[in-house]
Parts: sequence; structure tokens; C-alpha cells
Amino acid sequence: MPRILTYNVHRCVGMDGELDVARIAKAIAQLRPDIVALQELDVGRARTGGVDQAHAIAELLGMSFHFHPAFRVEEESYGDAILTACPLRVMRAGALPGSNAVRGLEPRGALWVKIDLGDVELDVVNTHLGLVPHEQRAQASALVGDTWMGHADCTDPAILLGDFNATPRHAAYRRLAERLRDAQKSHRRHGLPTFPSRFPMIRIDHVFVSRSVTVTGVHTGHGALIRQASDHVPLAVDFRIDLRPRAS
Repeated sequence: MPRILTYNVHRCVGMDGELDVARIAKAIAQLRPDIVALQELDVGRARTGGVDQAHAIAELLGMSFHFHPAFRVEEESYGDAILTACPLRVMRAGALPGSNAVRGLEPRGALWVKIDLGDVELDVVNTHLGLVPHEQRAQASALVGDTWMGHADCTDPAILLGDFNATPRHAAYRRLAERLRDAQKSHRRHGLPTFPSRFPMIRIDHVFVSRSVTVTGVHTGHGALIRQASDHVPLAVDFRIDLRPRAS
């Protein structure tokens, strides 16, 4: 049964202030995922030694990857990536709506790929929403609109995941939950918190699944390595694809 993981890696700078790409890869490897969605990656940035973090993590995990920069300044980039050892093809990578009312907000984007699981193709969209509520609402609406999850080529089975900076009480979360099922709620009574990593208290990293995706397990990392590697803990979901008609 495949496992998908989402993880905000905080540009590979841990809670101890140390930059350690290998530590992030080790944290991911502990959970043995087949598909990995990462947020807050630096690529070629002076502040993190000019390393291509997406490439380095993928190489350490023995996976291929695609990186999408949420923003780029000359040769420096910052954004999100999807990694997997399965065949992958990119469908779309682009920006999400920002805010005209608040200046200086970090640009946000999304990455959509199709992953060949052998007997079925899985649509996966990785994203990282903003911090301002009205910005989040616009971004959530875009994600379930006709350029992303609502696109004719984005078919069931599909998974939307990432750092949404929104708890289940937020309007952006509710907008997404109208269209897709929260993987945690479909499997367990109480969701697992993912932030902050030292003492996780709130649930802002989510995995949303379409109709035919049956969740069979939900996990977060634990232990000293996970608590130190980033300010979030990784969230992993086990699933199977059931394309048989279901009773309504």
C-alpha cells in the first residue's frame, strides 16, 4: 500500500539553528514514503550555502523530483517540490492568488503532477498557502477551481496536500473540505498536530483525498531527530485506490 508524506522543511534549518539537508532526508526516510511533498525549499540561495535542496534530498532518498519556485530572484529560488521513485509527469506549476491589500507577502504557488502507481495514475497537488485569512480563502478557492483540482485532467484518484497554514476552524480549510475529504478525519477521530515540532499543538499540514482514495493509516514523525530537523513534523498517509462504484 503506498504512503504519501507532506513536510514543511523550513529551508532545512532545524530548531537548533543548524542547516542540515541530510537530517531532513533522514527524517523523511524514517517514515518510508513512496511520494513526498515538500515546502520551503531553498535552491541556490546564499543564505543556505547555494545548495539545491530539492535535488540533494531527492538524491539522498533515491527519488526523482520536480521543484517549483514560489519565487525566484536572479539565480536564487524558494518553493516546493514533489519527490517519488515512481514515474512522474508534471501537469501544472504556477502561482496562487496573492493579496492586493497587504504588501510584502510571500508569493505562494502549487505543483500538480501525475504519478504512475502501476495500475492507476494518481493526481497529486502540493501547495503552501499564505498567512493572511483573505489570501488563504482566495488560494483555497483557486485550488478547487478549474485550473487545479477542478480541471478536467485532474481526475479521481487525486490528493491535495501541503502546509495550509490553516486549522480545521479556518475558512480556507472548510473550502477545501467541501470538495475533498480530510485524510485524517476519514481515518481517526482526532487529527494529529504537526506544528510546532518540539511540542506539536495545532494541525495546519493536511492531506485531502478524492472519492476513490481510501485512507488506511495516518502517521507523524516522532523522536529527537524529527523534533530538531524542522519547525513542522512530517505527516504521512497510507492509502489504497478503490475505483469500484460505491453505494451512495
